[in-house]
Amino acid sequence: MAGHGGDNSQADGGPARHIPVLLDEVIIALQPEAGKRIVDGTFGAGGYTRRILDSGASVIAIDRDPTAIAAGRAMEREFPGRLTLVQGRFSQLDTLVEGVTDGIVLDIGVSSMQIDEAERGFSFQKDGPLDMRMSSEGVTAADVVNRLKMGDLARIFNFLGDEKNAGRIARMIEKRRVSEPFTRTRDLANAIEALVGRHPKDRIHPATRVFQALRIFVNDELGELARALFAAERVLQPGGRLVVVTFHSLEDRIVKRFFTDRLGGSGGSRHLPQVVERLPSFTPLGKGVVGPSQEEEERNPRARSAKLRAGIRTTNPPLAADFSIFGLPKLPDAHDLNRG
Repeated sequence: MAGHGGDNSQADGGPARHIPVLLDEVIIALQPEAGKRIVDGTFGAGGYTRRILDSGASVIAIDRDPTAIAAGRAMEREFPGRLTLVQGRFSQLDTLVEGVTDGIVLDIGVSSMQIDEAERGFSFQKDGPLDMRMSSEGVTAADVVNRLKMGDLARIFNFLGDEKNAGRIARMIEKRRVSEPFTRTRDLANAIEALVGRHPKDRIHPATRVFQALRIFVNDELGELARALFAAERVLQPGGRLVVVTFHSLEDRIVKRFFTDRLGGSGGSRHLPQVVERLPSFTPLGKGVVGPSQEEEERNPRARSAKLRAGIRTTNPPLAADFSIFGLPKLPDAHDLNRG
């Protein structure tokens, strides 16, 4: 979703006006203009899309959240024939988008609007159902905390939330849910706070990292990002630009490793003598990572952790979609919960 912020500020954050992050930097990297066709894979409130449309380019905007698509219909009418809204996952953009694509922008994470809606269950600032789904499909956060094994919960909290008390919190959840399952955001947050404790001067609530981990897991955000990068590689025409904005170190690591791998060079197994020369599918755009200016950080605190990376598609064919380049650990499959 467009306009995300740093994860540590989200789960316990209050309402914040939607402000697109790194907007000028995204537009400079994309270089939209009349006659070009750009894909906004994370439409959200349409901040990036509107600026791209103002440049004269056409936009295909994708979002998995049906409420974002419904809210965007007015903008679609405002730019007849140049804006097409599509409900779906950006990981499937190669099947959702047909024809020539000159640029793709992905803004990774959860949006300010979703955080601010108590009924979505992303935040414990206001009490709401323990949901956290970006769409209405799949398992909820309540399903995860009430049904996964203690060891699996600990791994999720540790890797996706960098939670130092992951084991203690997972054991508490396993014990408490036997008599009373967790169904509300504040119930879970209060239980974590009671276990871990909180110093009056602590800025970050002790449940913040657990909520972050649950949100990333429920929506398979890291897997979605990895698949979206491979999909973008397949649909961009030569010279097309891929621009990705992240807010979390795990997301940025995936994007960095993708672009590094796509520079080509020698490849192959270290156990085999032969070396395969791989032609690059992307060339780097700029000198690496781009962050927000001090002025933007002061204007929009949620931009502080934002990082932009970008690349230009070459004329070479796409490289193999090898997920091992990301170094992601094996975590439980949320779909297994639906399968019983």
